[in-house]
Amino acid sequence: MESLHRIILALITLLVVWGCTGEEQENTDRETSDIGPAYGDIMVEGSIGDASNLIPILASDSTSHDIAAMVGNGLVKYDKDLNTVGDLAKSWDISHNGLVITFHLRKNVKWHDSHPFTADDVLYTYQVTIDPKTPTPYAGDFLKVKKAEVLDPYTFRVTYGKPFAPALMSWGTAILPKHLLAGKDITTSPLTRHPIGTGPYIFKEWLPGQKIVLVSNPGYFEGRPYIDGYIMRIIPDMATMFLELRANGIDRMGLTPLQYTRQTENNLFRKNFNKYRYLSFSYTFLGYNLKNPLFADKRVRQAIAYAINKEEIVQGVMLGLGKVATGPFKHGTWPYNPHVKTYPHSPRKAKELLAEAGWKDTDGDGILDKNGQPFVFEIITNQGNDVRQKCAEIIQKRLAEVGIKVKIRILEWAAFVNDFINKRKFAATILGWTIPLDPDLYDVWHSSKTGPEELNFISYKNREVDDLLERGRETFDQRERKKCYDRIQEILAEEQPYTFLYVPDALPIIHARFRGIKPAPLGIGYNFVKWYVPRGEQRFVMIR
Repeated sequence: MESLHRIILALITLLVVWGCTGEEQENTDRETSDIGPAYGDIMVEGSIGDASNLIPILASDSTSHDIAAMVGNGLVKYDKDLNTVGDLAKSWDISHNGLVITFHLRKNVKWHDSHPFTADDVLYTYQVTIDPKTPTPYAGDFLKVKKAEVLDPYTFRVTYGKPFAPALMSWGTAILPKHLLAGKDITTSPLTRHPIGTGPYIFKEWLPGQKIVLVSNPGYFEGRPYIDGYIMRIIPDMATMFLELRANGIDRMGLTPLQYTRQTENNLFRKNFNKYRYLSFSYTFLGYNLKNPLFADKRVRQAIAYAINKEEIVQGVMLGLGKVATGPFKHGTWPYNPHVKTYPHSPRKAKELLAEAGWKDTDGDGILDKNGQPFVFEIITNQGNDVRQKCAEIIQKRLAEVGIKVKIRILEWAAFVNDFINKRKFAATILGWTIPLDPDLYDVWHSSKTGPEELNFISYKNREVDDLLERGRETFDQRERKKCYDRIQEILAEEQPYTFLYVPDALPIIHARFRGIKPAPLGIGYNFVKWYVPRGEQRFVMIR
């Protein structure tokens, strides 16, 4: 069996090299004396899900946004210490009342087709985002703008009608090229499949379900990236992706807890890879379709929260690499409220609440029923994520103990998002959200964001939460904002529209030939343009 295993890995390695034809070729002429920063080589990263749309305002999935972030730029961005710094804007002025922001843009920035970037592109991006015909979930922030104007080719000014706390960082959205999109239907633009930006990498190729290929931008305004090429390989199964990592078919992936704690603790990985661990800006949840009558009563949702053993999930599935979640913010950050109602594992309390809500086992079959309807529902989650699948299985087991029958359905990512989540064709789902660095939760929780393809897909509606969301974004006083978000967390903890499960540790692993990686509060990817491979260790040459 061992020899067969080696043969399989050898075949995988050959297939990877063959599959790279056209983008890369093996670099066998190594200059081992060169150990410092050098241009060259290719980063190959594994991704479970494919992109959906490479115009970022039209996409809500992380893969699309990850690619868009390498191809494009916003006016501002976060630095490694979570401070707002300039990107396409070199500086800005904010009026004393906070209502007017004047951006001073970088000069001599070029789009990837060599067309000059100007303030007209910024104005166009604003206009197309707020256009009712544009199917985007991100219009809310720009709708707060009272007036947007171009003062000259490199000066852009926005005026707000009232204070808007996320105003500055809302301009971190990727700016779009007016000269390629103006006057056209953005949803049918070739840029959805072949984006053109100002960013450090230029789009080259997208083979759906297989890979997305980028090449470095030699004219990037912050300097040419050291890594010549980037390939995202779509591998919809974590076990298969790990085999590719082991066989040098990919250079980077996010490990599962099992892979991090056990499968990479050997000489092969210690010698050839570097692992990183930090609490991620994300959380995983069990979300309920609140239009489903089964979940209309908050006592039912509370009962499910009591029935689920979150600590069992963190220790048993996450192997301790994460924290129990109590709401939509990361532990240790200023908006996090550690004093909300919690739901320690208690089958007794779960059964009491279910009985209060009218759910009892009247026929003795072990399944609760009400008005002749058994309490049976389906949890859907995405293919390739073993952690979420194991969470579903643990939840299934624990809910069976209180008389609720759960079915589990695993779906391919594109179908999961497009055919089930976006179309609201689900009872419950295990999914995750990225935690924003600004605590504004409007797009996910406000009752106005429940439309098709918008982010409040569970159809949550609460007038007090709506009011708090609006107040929280309409003051610059952090103490007042914290009061709003503390109360929102209290309401969500009480009403349980999600059962917040856990905040996972990020567990990236990267081939050891890549240097310049400097972990920081933002993570590790913030300075990717500065990563490099010493010339003597480079493996591939990018064919442009």
